[in-house]
Amino acid sequence: MAKKVSTTKSATKENTPAPEVIRLDIDEKVEQRLIALYTLQSVDSKIDKIKIIRGELPQAIEDLEDEIAGLETRINNLNANIKETENAIATRKNEIAEHEAILKENEKKMDNVRNNREYESLNKEVEFQNLEIQLCERRNKEANAKIAELKQHIEAAKHLLEGRNTDLQTKKDELDDIIKETEKDEERLMKKSKEQEQYIEEHYLTAYKRIRKAAHNGLAVVPIDRDACGGCFSKIPPQRQTEIKMHKKVIVCEYCGRILVDDDIAKRVEAALEK
Repeated sequence: MAKKVSTTKSATKENTPAPEVIRLDIDEKVEQRLIALYTLQSVDSKIDKIKIIRGELPQAIEDLEDEIAGLETRINNLNANIKETENAIATRKNEIAEHEAILKENEKKMDNVRNNREYESLNKEVEFQNLEIQLCERRNKEANAKIAELKQHIEAAKHLLEGRNTDLQTKKDELDDIIKETEKDEERLMKKSKEQEQYIEEHYLTAYKRIRKAAHNGLAVVPIDRDACGGCFSKIPPQRQTEIKMHKKVIVCEYCGRILVDDDIAKRVEAALEK
């Protein structure tokens, strides 16, 4: 009887299916978080590539716009200088006319002088008026030479400005062509990037953006590549790699601080993005 009971128990135990391994809820959340982070990184990297295709055109356009603004300011300042100099010439011409009027009046008086003392006084006044006229004329001559020089500078600046405007338009046309070719992809990726951000907690998203900004290649989340960090290529110990594959927590590289994911997540994300 005991043997029969034993057999029944054995059969019952043998036929009972093995319990299903149920992953803890926290594991699923961590895995989803890692997938969202790596998806966001993959999308942002694609956006970075589009920007690289544009090259240095945006910066070149900005530099040209700054140079053009500087040239326009220079031309305006030169024109203002010319105007000021022309006003000074006009003022001195009026002074010359006044000196000439005084000169004529004194010359008439000299015809009617009554003594040497009066003559000498008038003669000195005539000399003084002549000197003032000569001084004004010399200054006007110098001012006219200055105006001629300023006009040469203006012409040179205008010629340079014309060339820079042509260069600017060429650069803008090149950039417009590139944008037209890539804007649809960029808009789609930007939308995808914003969507992924919604699935990531604020503190992880902040950390992602901070790491990405500090990284020269914009990589904040990287897969393990040949037992090394996909960002700084530092070796990752086997135990550490095992922890990363378990998806129990978000793990960062001890050397560069980038968030690490295993090959499984990387492949799943890449396959999903290709669809």
